Amino acid sequence: MYIGSHLSISKGYQYAVKQAIDIGANTFQFFTRNPRGAKARKLDLDDVKIANNLCITNGFGPLLAHAPYTYNFASKKDSTWELAKNLLKDDLHRLSYLKGCRYIVMHPGNHLHEGLEFGIERISKALNEVLQGNENTMILLETMSGKGTEIGFRFEQLKEIIDRVKFQELVGVCFDTCHTYSAGYDIIEDLNGVLKKFDDIIGIDKLRAIHLNDSQHEINSKKDRHACIGEGTLGLEGILKFINHPKLKGKPLFLETPNEPEGYRQEIKLLKYGCNSL
Repeated sequence: MYIGSHLSISKGYQYAVKQAIDIGANTFQFFTRNPRGAKARKLDLDDVKIANNLCITNGFGPLLAHAPYTYNFASKKDSTWELAKNLLKDDLHRLSYLKGCRYIVMHPGNHLHEGLEFGIERISKALNEVLQGNENTMILLETMSGKGTEIGFRFEQLKEIIDRVKFQELVGVCFDTCHTYSAGYDIIEDLNGVLKKFDDIIGIDKLRAIHLNDSQHEINSKKDRHACIGEGTLGLEGILKFINHPKLKGKPLFLETPNEPEGYRQEIKLLKYGCNSL
């Protein structure tokens, strides 16, 4: 099992790897830059080299970069749209040096009342302008909760974006348990049905990473409020059944629960113990 949490790289990649090891993780997620802005930490290739070696020697699974919330590929505003493209291009270039980082996850975007069709076309067009086909980091579209004018809260929307991208092999999906449940998919009472639907619409091979979160709200709430593992409406038993499903075997798990490193340590221990006791 590859399991980790969201960690900061403000002190460098090697520091984050060591912190992940300390809390019992064998992977982790990090923001590529200021999550609410555009500024990125200066790339230190010596730091990256040490981090790469630490990941290899400690048997880490694939790392997951998280794009800033500044991205909005569905925006009608050209300056916002161009900024998103430029930031993604730069992120893909920077991530090419971090050998263990195979994925970057991003929220598809908000159409801001321009309509789903407009937003989907805008997102896919941007991805086609960014991707050259030789990238070694795959873009993962995150399953969303459906709040506001978010795109990506239905599997069909993600499928439609992917279908319009030229280099489809470079685009996959990150399945967020809180978001997907809040969007109306019953992963507690009908997990087999939800995963079959995902497989039929998108293809389970496109599911490359999982954001593992409990939820503060009930199914179909369209609210994005994460809870600590076992403290929300999904519950520990439901989450354990989810991560032990045969179709999800080997998918890296990333905690985004409202925790500090010590809290993540306890959750990782809880999940490992729970899986071993099943």
